[in-house]
Amino acid sequence: MRNPSTIGRIFYGIATIGLGFQTIYYKDLPYMLIPARHAWIPSLAIVAYTFGILLILAGASIVFAKKTKQVAFVLGIVLLLIFCFYFIPYQFMSLARYMHLVQWDNPGKELALSAGALVIAGSFGSQGPTRLARVGAVIFSMTMISFGIMHFVYASGVAEYIPSWISNRLAWAYIAGAALLGSGVAIFLNIKVRLFATLLGSMIFIWVIILHIPKSIADPFGGKGGEVSSGLIALAYSGTAFVIARLQLFRRAAAPPREK
Repeated sequence: MRNPSTIGRIFYGIATIGLGFQTIYYKDLPYMLIPARHAWIPSLAIVAYTFGILLILAGASIVFAKKTKQVAFVLGIVLLLIFCFYFIPYQFMSLARYMHLVQWDNPGKELALSAGALVIAGSFGSQGPTRLARVGAVIFSMTMISFGIMHFVYASGVAEYIPSWISNRLAWAYIAGAALLGSGVAIFLNIKVRLFATLLGSMIFIWVIILHIPKSIADPFGGKGGEVSSGLIALAYSGTAFVIARLQLFRRAAAPPREK
């Protein structure tokens, strides 16, 4: 059986490749990678083709572990720059309800993808995980905390997204929110990171299987493949959590020797 961190890296790479193909197919960037109002960008189709090809190449590099550290670092920084210098100004200048948490859902998704790339880049240090991996893990944990809070604040809407064959959907929305919030806090505070990150990655992967794949099959092209995009980013989150679970991110100081 492969190391969970290897599986996580492959998950993230596959998700990146999928987003790249979507970008090329729709001649537009997926909804979570750039603010909605971006038709003003000159030669948007050319930009989309270029960005899509780069995403595919980056994802392939991550999957096959070829120049992964450098490629994942560049990917993470590019996504982080988009978040800082495009998403944040857009949120405050274009949205009247920018104080509402739900308005930060898509920026949070993009930030979580950036964090995942940084975690993967930092995991290839010659002396073990670098500070970059730790920074990525902290950012990722903060996005999971925000998603968990949103599950509580908007529980009824989350419950509607859960498959109808699952009973007590509202209760499951709260349970999922508690799991996201708890695992995010645990990673942030360095509390049994391996356990909680593994549980987080497993939970999100289960969502991919029972929730995102059926919805993607039922409506693969609606909203420019929005359901497929959601499934891909969930796969990336699952992969990121698995990589975090296998890294000794926050080494504790060695205990001083006892006097004889």
